[in-house]
Amino acid sequence: MKPSGTAGAATLAQKIIARAAGRETVAVGEHVTCEVDLVLSHDSSGPRRYAQRLEALGVPVWDPDKVVLVTDHFVPATDARSANVLAMTRRWAKDNGVNNFYDMQGICHVVLPEKGHLRPGMLAVGGDSHSPTGGAYGAFMVGIGATDMTGVLATGRIWLRVPRTIRVEWTGALGPAMSAKDMILHLCAKLGMGNDYRVIEFAGETVTGLPMSERMVLTNMSAELGAKTGIIAADATTLADIRARGGDVADAVIDQYRSDDNAEFEAEHRFDAADLPPQVAAPHSPDNTRPVDEHLGVAVDQAYIGACTGAKHTDLQMAAAVLKGRKVRSGTRLMIAPASLEATRLAAADGTLEILTEAGAILLPTGCGACAGMGAGALAAGETCISSTSRNFRGRMGDPGSSVYLASPFTVAAAAVAGEIVDPREFVA
Repeated sequence: MKPSGTAGAATLAQKIIARAAGRETVAVGEHVTCEVDLVLSHDSSGPRRYAQRLEALGVPVWDPDKVVLVTDHFVPATDARSANVLAMTRRWAKDNGVNNFYDMQGICHVVLPEKGHLRPGMLAVGGDSHSPTGGAYGAFMVGIGATDMTGVLATGRIWLRVPRTIRVEWTGALGPAMSAKDMILHLCAKLGMGNDYRVIEFAGETVTGLPMSERMVLTNMSAELGAKTGIIAADATTLADIRARGGDVADAVIDQYRSDDNAEFEAEHRFDAADLPPQVAAPHSPDNTRPVDEHLGVAVDQAYIGACTGAKHTDLQMAAAVLKGRKVRSGTRLMIAPASLEATRLAAADGTLEILTEAGAILLPTGCGACAGMGAGALAAGETCISSTSRNFRGRMGDPGSSVYLASPFTVAAAAVAGEIVDPREFVA
């Protein structure tokens, strides 16, 4: 669709960047220097990448209280190399006064909101490509590399080129056995992965009707769209979640940080969730997505429910809705790695874990695990996996000769029961 907009109007992204740059307004394409409100780092992209650089510069961390450090990739240590990375990370956090250090408590993108660190209007950076997850809370959050991270940790600032925004509006109610994962996989197919240096702003009644855990799926996988970040304007649901975690946030941020009605978008796309069938991405790219009925009968050796985008408490509940009273098919293994200790605790309290294990699921440690090709769950040559993770690039989860299909937790669990890809709607009343 053609761009919309009126002179002087601003998108949500422009408003956040302008505030961080100390400006009234910023224009698309401008280069500006911004004050960073929050830094997220993990063991893989963390001190082992930037500690020596900071030492060489002879500068301390500019503000340790604005740094959140999480161990999630090398946990639990399975070899001496992993143990040494974790030991270095722990020492660095202690030596540099980083009190917001979460050791083996979950995947960073899930732990960050669980611990109440996100606020609407923040400009935040993370040392991981899925840092746009924070955009679910109305923050402008981008992933950066080790060189940029060194600069941010030393100065508290970063330069940005003000990006264009693509608005994606969803209307209609999702049907049974449907989730935000189906929505974002559909967008990968429709919009492709070439949306470089764009912001994807998700809007519409379907999006505002989603819980925060599902909104996080949309912004998380804006990375798979190739975007700079994804973002959703804050509303009452956002504020309620923050306050439930002890955060202090004013109602005024809802009006302060939203795109103006006449803001200029590079493009606007509209989709109807009511017409959307379950989606499955075939090897070896998320944009290779088609409706589930085009993949029926594909045999699977492994079904995997894990990662920041696919193993939160609500994701585990989705799987349990399919698995209750059923068993994983002989010859197929179902492996589940909860995204955080909180997700595990909640799933244990409400009976979800009991349903999963009674069905034959194998519980793995909390962490990035097989999604990042680390730890348990790796695939052998010739094996096929259906996974709730975000990426299915060749060799991502193990041997380059393996194949990975992406789907929602509903669809992954249904495939575990059937031993092949099936329509999950047949398993949910």
